[in-house]
Amino acid sequence: MLLDCSGTHRLRAIFLAYYPWGSAVTAVLPRVPLAEGRRRRAPARGLGAAVVLLLAALLGSVLIGGLESSLADVWHALATPDGSVADVAIRELRWPRTLNGLVVGACLGIAGCLTQAHTRNPIADPGLLGIYSGAALAIVTGSLLGGAALEAPGPQAVLAFVGAVAASALVFAVGSASRHGVTTVTLVLAGAAVTALAGGLVSVIVLSNDAALDTLRFWQLGSIAVRGGMIPGVLPFLVVGLLLAALNIGSLNALALGEETAASLGVDVRRSRTVGVAAIAVLAAVAVTLAGPIAFAGLLVPHLARRLVGLDYRWQVPCSAVLGAAVLLLADTAGRVVARPGELPVGVLLAVIGGPFFIHLARRRKLVSL
Repeated sequence: MLLDCSGTHRLRAIFLAYYPWGSAVTAVLPRVPLAEGRRRRAPARGLGAAVVLLLAALLGSVLIGGLESSLADVWHALATPDGSVADVAIRELRWPRTLNGLVVGACLGIAGCLTQAHTRNPIADPGLLGIYSGAALAIVTGSLLGGAALEAPGPQAVLAFVGAVAASALVFAVGSASRHGVTTVTLVLAGAAVTALAGGLVSVIVLSNDAALDTLRFWQLGSIAVRGGMIPGVLPFLVVGLLLAALNIGSLNALALGEETAASLGVDVRRSRTVGVAAIAVLAAVAVTLAGPIAFAGLLVPHLARRLVGLDYRWQVPCSAVLGAAVLLLADTAGRVVARPGELPVGVLLAVIGGPFFIHLARRRKLVSL
């Protein structure tokens, strides 16, 4: 039987990443020279490049807006504000918006990376688990039952979080109902079923209620400018989601080899799936709460992270967090520039720019496979 060179080296690298003492085992695999384009990447250098991009995105987000500002203006507004127009614009508008984009982008990046890892699907994003549909259903239901009282950003954020968590919990409950527990197939099928069910209920409600339709139309645009003051309210959930993601990283390299192989290496596949889905649900729910549905970031960012740091999830997940924040802030800043004196919501801009860019990457056939 012929062995594929790239597959052989990938197997050796992933196995050693999970079990460093496995060099004696992988020694039996043939050592064929890698092609030039698939030489071992320097993950630390790739992560450093992502951090530099994030710093540039942070600076641009604070500096660029309807009122041009300099670094001196930013320092004055943050350190010694005196109530001037520039201070108010930077301190009260741009800085909370930048923090919001930082949190939302990191959550979407990590959630997207974990989703693609657990489903082994390179075109998956957190919406695959019904999270966005569940949040939309909660929003329109609240608008129908509560009227104007539930149309403010604060109550809408609470509804979105509850709906997102409830939908992901239902997906996991349905997906784990089989005797084999949670598997990639059952998780994807359950997510598709819950998404279709929630989408149908949303259509029924908005067709019969104009107020619910207006609320849904505004919420679905996706923007980091509306709910910047909600970060303290979701902070405990953010910490929980990040801790769950950190606990899940250790088993992802083994799961990339397949469930049976991972189990033979001592990984508790069911527990790993449970922790991973919980992390995805909480982080995506935090993102939906703060910005509405911004689906494309969770799809594209993991691919960019793999190109920078390679296949090791110990580098992929943190790189996805950094790149997610950078991509979201850059898109938000661009939205303020292209539509002056108004602005384009970041969700719309990511869909317009990100879709063709993702197709371009796919046509070049340089996306790293899972």
